[in-house]
Amino acid sequence: MLLNTERAAGPEAERWLGLIAIDGPVRELRPDYTALVIVAEDLRPGPSDQATDALLADAEAAARAALAGRAAGELEPVDAWRAAYQAFGAKPKRTRPSVEALLRRVEAGLPRIDRLTDIYNAMSVKHLLPIGGEDLGEYRGPARLVRAVGDEPFDTIRDGQPVTEHPEPGEVVWRDDAGVTCRCWNWRQCVRTRITGATIRAVFILDGLAALGDRELAAAGQDLAGQLARLHPGARLSGRFIGAAAAATAGGRDAPADGS
Repeated sequence: MLLNTERAAGPEAERWLGLIAIDGPVRELRPDYTALVIVAEDLRPGPSDQATDALLADAEAAARAALAGRAAGELEPVDAWRAAYQAFGAKPKRTRPSVEALLRRVEAGLPRIDRLTDIYNAMSVKHLLPIGGEDLGEYRGPARLVRAVGDEPFDTIRDGQPVTEHPEPGEVVWRDDAGVTCRCWNWRQCVRTRITGATIRAVFILDGLAALGDRELAAAGQDLAGQLARLHPGARLSGRFIGAAAAATAGGRDAPADGS
């Protein structure tokens, strides 16, 4: 099973996971899109340590081998995300998919941020797909992937000061009841739901397109869940596929990550 850990997430997190949705216009834009969403509880936050440094070092080595001297955008899974950005009007050279932004930093060394962010960044680079991690406790209602109207609030930092921005009309964004949590699909996260040193409940969103393949998306989820369980003993995890792969495997219905 994908999330073959000793303990599943609690009922509240499971209910939240079951309410996540992808809006119809997003499915029409990229019918091949699948999200694998993992919720994790009883985590042990803290600064980067030897274990997460080792994960990032391994991911850097894997990325160098995959790149083989090429630019990140030349890799098929990354190029597919550049095309997805262009489909809703974003300029991928200005607003790069998160996996491309990380891959461009491999030669200089990936950033070491904290015990949770380091894990999902390592898995993103190793498996060549965008992965986001956020504080589940800061969400207001369920996550939804939508095409923005343009007036939704997005809290961020500009010139060292907190500001509220708004997405472009038609932009693909993740949001909850309080506003946008991530702009341009997986480009930039808001401040409110950002993982911090106090995060003990988190949500991880793994973004897959056909160029990556369903098996690799599942493998990335397996790897992420395994590393979370290994480095956070006692953590409780549950997951769910939403989108193309889920519909194909569950007769048109979204499916739990264990395939049940």
